[in-house]
Amino acid sequence: MPNPRPAPDFWILFPTLMILAIGIVMVYSASAVLALHDFGDSFYYLKRQLFFAILGLAGMAFMMRLDYRQLKSVANAALIAGFVLLVLVLIPGIGVVRGGARSWLGIASFGIQPSEFMKLAMVLFAAKTLAENPSRIVSLRRGLLPMLALLGAAFGLIMLQPDLGTGAVLVGATMMVLFAAGARIRHLAGLGVLGLAGLAALIAAAPYRLRRITAFLDPWSDPLGAGYQAIQSLYAIGPGGLVGLGLGMSRQKYNYLPEPQTDFIFSIIAEELGFIGASAVVLLFFLLVWRGMRTAIAAPDLFGSLLAVGIVGMIAVQVVINIGVVTGLLPVTGITLPLVSAGGSSLTLILASIGILLNISRHAR
Repeated sequence: MPNPRPAPDFWILFPTLMILAIGIVMVYSASAVLALHDFGDSFYYLKRQLFFAILGLAGMAFMMRLDYRQLKSVANAALIAGFVLLVLVLIPGIGVVRGGARSWLGIASFGIQPSEFMKLAMVLFAAKTLAENPSRIVSLRRGLLPMLALLGAAFGLIMLQPDLGTGAVLVGATMMVLFAAGARIRHLAGLGVLGLAGLAALIAAAPYRLRRITAFLDPWSDPLGAGYQAIQSLYAIGPGGLVGLGLGMSRQKYNYLPEPQTDFIFSIIAEELGFIGASAVVLLFFLLVWRGMRTAIAAPDLFGSLLAVGIVGMIAVQVVINIGVVTGLLPVTGITLPLVSAGGSSLTLILASIGILLNISRHAR
């Protein structure tokens, strides 16, 4: 196995730091008014973002130096811990309800989202299991179904919170790992049809999800209810034009657009920095995903390759869903923009995950 390079892939590190820096600036710009109103401190969200960014960068630096192959030994324990946390968060008195979902464990404004931890744990376990016996994945009964049973259990627990957005990222990233490991297309296609049928049933079973679908098709049918977020997001994006209204000059952040510092921060970017600024963010994500996939291709072993695919999948799927929601291309679902939105556990874990990706790039052929 080749000796690691003295430095990781610059073209993974560069877009990561650039997106993180843009995120810190935009979190302050998007949240200053809201933070002053709610907490009497316009820097409240900025200080939190800086704290978790520093914590995440420390995690990234640590994971970048820890040989990624050592993670095999903790894959099983990480998955078990993920399931335990997902169960604990559902217990009243232990799990904390925020934004209508019981998704948090913690005290006051600090906490962790077990679903965020589970995304990395599931990808790590899948990469380790499939790398140990790669030929099993071609078998529906012995290879694919056991993995999908675990994935389905994790997705089900996340949906009990409920958190469809994070569940979709978990499923999307894991399915990318299964596909890269050699799962047969016909198996994945058949299970995909069943998955869509199950998703339709989940939507039909919850009135608020059905309202989101109808609002997605015609947000003006309920402009003050289910269609409100989509309409206000487009009101932010439209006036931005080519170059934007200017940094800090957003109008929608004045209590018009819900969650401007988290789920809909890309709308504020488009409003203040315009098409050019929003496109720059998208291009930086594209560069990160592209170099991450190159790292997966050049990884020295199957475990590293599958792990890189899973981490890139976590980022790519979440970016596509978030930007799709804020631009009106997808129904509204609560999910943040990686590295940009205000966050705690999500920001820390995504930076630590990119640290693993950088570690793999040091060993790449």
